[in-house]
Amino acid sequence: KKTVAVSSKPSSFVVRISILWSVGWSIPTRKPTQLKRFKQVTSTQWMYVSVILMVQSLNTKAIVTLASVMRRPYLASPHLAVGTVSEVNYTALRDEAGIRAVIFDKDNTLSAPYETVVHPKADQGLRNAMEVFGPSNVAILSNSAGTKDDPGYEDAKKIEEAMGIAVIRHDEKKPGGLKEVMDHFDDVDDASQLCMVGDRLLTDIVFGNLHGMLTVHCLPLCSGEENKKDNKIASSIRTTENLVLYSNWWGGNAIRKKTIPHAVWKGESQCSLVLPVDILAKDPSQSGDAGASS
Repeated sequence: KKTVAVSSKPSSFVVRISILWSVGWSIPTRKPTQLKRFKQVTSTQWMYVSVILMVQSLNTKAIVTLASVMRRPYLASPHLAVGTVSEVNYTALRDEAGIRAVIFDKDNTLSAPYETVVHPKADQGLRNAMEVFGPSNVAILSNSAGTKDDPGYEDAKKIEEAMGIAVIRHDEKKPGGLKEVMDHFDDVDDASQLCMVGDRLLTDIVFGNLHGMLTVHCLPLCSGEENKKDNKIASSIRTTENLVLYSNWWGGNAIRKKTIPHAVWKGESQCSLVLPVDILAKDPSQSGDAGASS
């Protein structure tokens, strides 16, 4: 029987408390010299980040969950960080980590923002995932296509036709939507058998970690002119998320050290989930800054 964590709909009181908590929170800045590019983060700046997160497509689930992330910031720390989805060893995911299905975010993970064609840097990764798990066990979970923001699911249908994998329909945006995900995959009995791959820490990675999935964070595929269609609010938040977690300062280091362990996979040092460099070098289009694995 599938294991699904079901939570009741939050009351308006809980929503208000979550908003107040998120607005009032800030990162200590007693050691600004350690923050490098991140520099000083003031409560006013974090209030701005929190507020724009609230208004982005009215993602109420993210607003409520943000309070939990403030208390447990390691929820946003992925098990693995790579440059692109093509750097992941999907065979190792299946054989060594107990993964039965893979969920991808779409924009800046598989494609350029709001495009239906797979990006060249992600093409090999998607093909590898489909070959290892089968097309029926690979799907997209987007906070735009397949949601109520997608009238008649027209965008979802176009993506499915272009990429050859399903776009999961879901009413609640990430980090919500677990029930729809579990219902979609017939071969998955528990959320720990799922791998969530995406470029957003506060949605994709938090969603996966909240439910015990194996989480893989990738850098955004596009920049500059290629990224012109990206949602400016989402882009700003993503940049801040990455600076907080990956910059070499005491706060980010502390968060990464507390990454939630996966039920099966014991860590990159014991079993690598990243393809060897010599394999990646065979296709120059797949090269990218791999970030830092947890």
